[in-house]
Amino acid sequence: MSHHGPVSWTVVVLTCQHKDSVYAFQKELKLRQQRGYLPQEALLLTVSDPQERLGSGGATLNALLVAAEHLSARAGHTVVTADVLDDAHILILHTGRDFPWDSCSRAFCWLPVHRPQDLVEQPICCLDLLLDCLTHQICPGSPAGVWVCSTDMILTLPTAPVMSWDSFSGVRVVSLPSDVSYATRHGVYLTDEQDRVRDIIYRGSEDRIRQAQCPDGKVPLVSGPVFFCRQASERLLQTHVTPPLDGCTYMGMDSGAPSLQLSLFLDILLCLCLDVTEAQFVDEERQGCASAVGLQGAMVRSARALLWKMLRGTPLSMVYVPDGQYDYMTMSGDEHVKRITEKGIERETLSHIQVRVILCFKKMYKLIVTGTMTNILKMWLDLTTSNSPLWLTLPSDIIIQRHHVQLGELKLIVFTVLGRHDDLEVSCDHTATTFLNQKWTNFYHCTGIQPADLWGAVDESAGPRCLLDARLFPVYLPSKGAVGLEGVEWLLGGTGSVKQWREAWRLSLREVLLCMDQQGELCWRDNLFLQAAQRRAVDALKARTDRSLLPSIRAAVLVGRQEELLETLDSVAAGSTKDLGIAARCLACVADVLGCMAGEGKGGLRSGPAANPSWAPAFALLERGDLSRGVKALAAERKNWLSRPDLLVRAARHYEGAGQILLRQAVMSAQHFVAIGQGNVPPIGEWQEVECPARLDLSGGWSDTPPIAFERGGAVVNVAVKVDGRRPIGAKVRRIREPRLLLISTSGAPDCQVTTETVCDTLQDLEDHCQPHAPGALLKAVCVCSDLVTVYSQQPLQEQMLQRWGGGLELRSWSLLPHGSGLGTSSILAGVALAAVYRCTGRTFDTDSLIHAVLHLEQVLTTGGGWQDQVGGLVGGVKFARSSNCLPLRVQVEQLNLPEDFLQSLQQHLLLVMAPGCEPAAVRAMMDALRPLVLGQSLAGAGGGGFLFMLTREPLQEKTVKSGLGDFSVHSVEVDMQGISFQRPSETHQKDIV
Repeated sequence: MSHHGPVSWTVVVLTCQHKDSVYAFQKELKLRQQRGYLPQEALLLTVSDPQERLGSGGATLNALLVAAEHLSARAGHTVVTADVLDDAHILILHTGRDFPWDSCSRAFCWLPVHRPQDLVEQPICCLDLLLDCLTHQICPGSPAGVWVCSTDMILTLPTAPVMSWDSFSGVRVVSLPSDVSYATRHGVYLTDEQDRVRDIIYRGSEDRIRQAQCPDGKVPLVSGPVFFCRQASERLLQTHVTPPLDGCTYMGMDSGAPSLQLSLFLDILLCLCLDVTEAQFVDEERQGCASAVGLQGAMVRSARALLWKMLRGTPLSMVYVPDGQYDYMTMSGDEHVKRITEKGIERETLSHIQVRVILCFKKMYKLIVTGTMTNILKMWLDLTTSNSPLWLTLPSDIIIQRHHVQLGELKLIVFTVLGRHDDLEVSCDHTATTFLNQKWTNFYHCTGIQPADLWGAVDESAGPRCLLDARLFPVYLPSKGAVGLEGVEWLLGGTGSVKQWREAWRLSLREVLLCMDQQGELCWRDNLFLQAAQRRAVDALKARTDRSLLPSIRAAVLVGRQEELLETLDSVAAGSTKDLGIAARCLACVADVLGCMAGEGKGGLRSGPAANPSWAPAFALLERGDLSRGVKALAAERKNWLSRPDLLVRAARHYEGAGQILLRQAVMSAQHFVAIGQGNVPPIGEWQEVECPARLDLSGGWSDTPPIAFERGGAVVNVAVKVDGRRPIGAKVRRIREPRLLLISTSGAPDCQVTTETVCDTLQDLEDHCQPHAPGALLKAVCVCSDLVTVYSQQPLQEQMLQRWGGGLELRSWSLLPHGSGLGTSSILAGVALAAVYRCTGRTFDTDSLIHAVLHLEQVLTTGGGWQDQVGGLVGGVKFARSSNCLPLRVQVEQLNLPEDFLQSLQQHLLLVMAPGCEPAAVRAMMDALRPLVLGQSLAGAGGGGFLFMLTREPLQEKTVKSGLGDFSVHSVEVDMQGISFQRPSETHQKDIV
């Protein structure tokens, strides 16, 4: 069977029982589309049931009608036509009945699930898990048609079910396994050998349920997803115009038709079952659907007869998913708490939940879950009525909930309190029923409350009295206004009296749910989530974790809350004076926020210049180390760049530039590990010459690069190598009598060398030492960073040179490797030049100091860079170098003690190939040509002039490799065990001294 990609839904319909839910739920659907969890082109509809007690079948028919109506209008039709179903993939989701443990139904109940792969961070609801399961596992590959599913359960499928859709026609149900005892409270499918459904057994006895038992000992549960093919969908849609089935739709209600309750499984699907006769289907009484003998019995029988006529003969088959898990979200508080806590649900994604309660400055207790958010016990207690922090000591079996309720024009926060083990729907006259986990008789005795206070006068016709209908919860006191949390405090044994409780307007939990302000609740949750996301972002920044903040950034920008996030990032950056790495990351995150505000693909590329004069004052403050004022100056300038995508992207570039300033300063902390002593200064004219091998990066490259090197720690293995028998990088320095600097650099192979000569007579000649492309910039930076001169001084250069060194310096450097070779040339060259200058000026140092001095120099030069290049050239042999995830940045190097025969074999199998001016296509062709000869190969540098190094299958393959490469040059490699090499001092004749 071929694998299919996710379903691209044409229409997604979410049904709800209350018309007040339509706007709030529509907004939630749209938000999921913006976050990428629903197709951008999908038509999203939220449809309220036209009548109460419509049933899942009636809600399906009404939703299908609305979907077809919108598709017909989109196609330019003036009436509903079935043709629009030909190519449509429609998903109908039912939110179902009110749920006592969540103000916005089971569908939007937050769950403790974290999906780090999501591009946009969001709290995960039951609806999200269901959408993911349907879109990516159950529905892919299905033909045009209608999928119907309730949102009152969690489906977990370790593997996608195998379904054949070739020439499929009819209706298909998806079933998950269940124990027999559990299935007695639900329904099961009874099938034949071809998986055709014979009957649906709803809440049958265990003996009856066992008739459906599978070979694995489980029974196939009626567990949700149902698919109607295009022809079956059309037949179902046709019933909406015929009484009494028109009473299930909004059109029927608008036409004055009486409402009709219809079950999807026990009315619509049951008539398709092979073993069910017409008489049984039309006349039998069965649990879970409208009565065929009651006041509306005749209408129910007529509707069933019409369904039989229209749908009978449509094949109904079942797909059984043996490894699937089904979790129905029951009314049980105990099961709900278990479900949303770590112990209650066995899923890998839920196994690392950490819960902690914190006190917010806004006087509100907040439940924060690291990595995600949940409404565990919903302990978000509004403290605005209390002058001091209020702590409630609650036993673990008590649940407090906070609800947004609207009574006419009055909007209130109402608290309810229940026991985890209370049964909400069982008659309270039963001796086993409880409230707050204690028997009602005990509750009456302790509080003085009487049954009449809760349910009014006894009315036998009203049915049994249950906890769901008990008016327990104070809402409003005419003399004081809204009650708030203290209303339930008294029920828990706190302050208050039964007299005050009786004076208050009170609601039952059912009435609270009916009066729910779901729009207000969902908005409050959005605020809650974003505040928690910001808190987690702050924690991630301060702890320097590797958690990406992009999902949180996208979430904030998506709902227009970027300003709060920007202020938070500014605050953390400004307060991170002791850890510039954190401050730099904050500025990089600000750049990400600005980039998200610009929109994907809008405003230009994020890479680009960052030297606009408008940002210069803020940059200057950062360069001077005034972090707090610098961050404030950046934020002030930022306000001028928010009006257009192109300006936002340019502002993002400047924030990244500002972050680079702080990164450079953070890496400069490596100076702590530079120890330079002072010895005897060599005589004028005596050359101090230093040579170094190149380096090959074997493993861990880029982990040495800031900020990775100090945020996560770096680890690199590389090897020092001679190329064609020579150490290719070197420098020599001598003192000269003329008080100036003569800087000469030579690069390239002997047949194509380029030499640059720079003379510095004044301090102004050295001011471009921090501009990498300026002539002689590297050697100028060596002069500045070695304290040879002080570039920002009132004392002229010549006076400094004469006073400190009795004259000037001539510094010559060379590299026999091409620019961009990838063998660490620039950093190693900085190291040998520093070493030569130190020796020429009589200063002492060790290799460890030199490694850290190069780190500092490259930050001054503004080329950035890590530490592995200079480690590779300055330290001989094969070595393992690492840096810890902290500042100041320190590099530790361990030379690996490898056997001599191994090293000999290694260098016999190593070769370098140089490809001047090569293009990626040429490199790929060259690598393909070499593949039969090598065990492995890697590009050491960038395109124009970089090296490819390889490990050949056989030793000494230089001639063989060269014969097949044409114009490409091949170079031998020799492991250099010494590293930095100091030549014996030499003197020139007096006439050669400038």
